Amino acid sequence: MKNILAPSILAADFNHLGKQIAQVREGGAPYLHFDVMDGIFVPSISFGMPVMKSIRKETDLFIDAHLMIEKPGRYIEEFAKSGADGITFHVEADPENAADIIKQIHSTKALTGKSLRAGISVKPNTPISAILGYAADADMILVMTVEPGFGGQKLIPETVDKVRALRAFIDAEGLDTDIEVDGGITADNIAEINKAGANVIVAGSAVFNDDPLGSTKKLLSLIGA
Repeated sequence: MKNILAPSILAADFNHLGKQIAQVREGGAPYLHFDVMDGIFVPSISFGMPVMKSIRKETDLFIDAHLMIEKPGRYIEEFAKSGADGITFHVEADPENAADIIKQIHSTKALTGKSLRAGISVKPNTPISAILGYAADADMILVMTVEPGFGGQKLIPETVDKVRALRAFIDAEGLDTDIEVDGGITADNIAEINKAGANVIVAGSAVFNDDPLGSTKKLLSLIGA
């Protein structure tokens, strides 16, 4: 399974966002991670469709939209039309409709002409059993390695075991579902979390620092990508 680095623009300098996106692209990152926060599901508020539309015009990178919002089904079509290539939502945000939201993400091909990848996520305190039933239908499962809502947190060590258990389940079932991790990823722990089974790795401040180009190359080298 291909290892992928997904730089999170939440940590970028928005005064130089276009330049920094170009730098991570030059460094070899194939994804951009786009954290959407509503101030309700998580305490913070970030950005939404207008920012995504602007970025979509300027890059061909895969836009990996992570919806940390209540009742995410309300906005799937809007984010699809705004340029997302994949949309991930939290099972905790609408557990009763999770299966339908996965179908809704896949059905946006009728609107956009492209097949969007559907992801489902769990917070650190949510057991992976809450999403195993969706592993065959989702394209990706995102294991949060920090509490969602704030950048700059340290990775919670216990979440590495969740990644191992999830990888074991996916492999035993013969699935090709990606495992993504988000939160606290640094040059010091990226290899460990990759070895545990995560192949799509979100990194924010570890990429968007004084040297986004060099940092991107370094992180990619550490996961053999």
